[in-house]
Amino acid sequence: MSEFTIRDATDADLQSITDIYNAAVLERMSSADIEPRTLEQRRAWVDSHEPRSLYPVVVVQNADGEVVAFGSLSRYHERAGYDGVVELSYYVAAPARRRGVGTLLVSWLLDAARERGMRMATTLIFSDNAGSIALMRRFGFTLFGELPDAVHLPGINHDMSYWYLPL
Repeated sequence: MSEFTIRDATDADLQSITDIYNAAVLERMSSADIEPRTLEQRRAWVDSHEPRSLYPVVVVQNADGEVVAFGSLSRYHERAGYDGVVELSYYVAAPARRRGVGTLLVSWLLDAARERGMRMATTLIFSDNAGSIALMRRFGFTLFGELPDAVHLPGINHDMSYWYLPL
């Protein structure tokens, strides 16, 4: 995977993060947003990951320096009893899929969670998103619930599956 590198996201990456996310919104297979998000909305999302030392937002660059994916660890819940549980999120640009980018990014995020002393990782995935479900199974995540007909998007509905991995 030497053709890809992972680094902390910067303000210069906001447009790429927004573009990758909005492509996912329009694909309707990995985001419950109905409309594309603005650059300022994505900036607010990045800025919500505080402290960044515990809740990183990272990008994956290809050998040409192009951002092809991004991911994060987010606070699972604001109540202190949940500290140590993180939500893992990742989005990969369509041209970079099936090239190991998702695997590289999820591996990095799980390592980062462990290094930060987190005790559990969680993620939410549309139940019909076979690629992400296969990736979670590869890393040993366990399905612990499903919310039927949870997401209604124009032209498609999704069940939501809930996954966890003890760290």
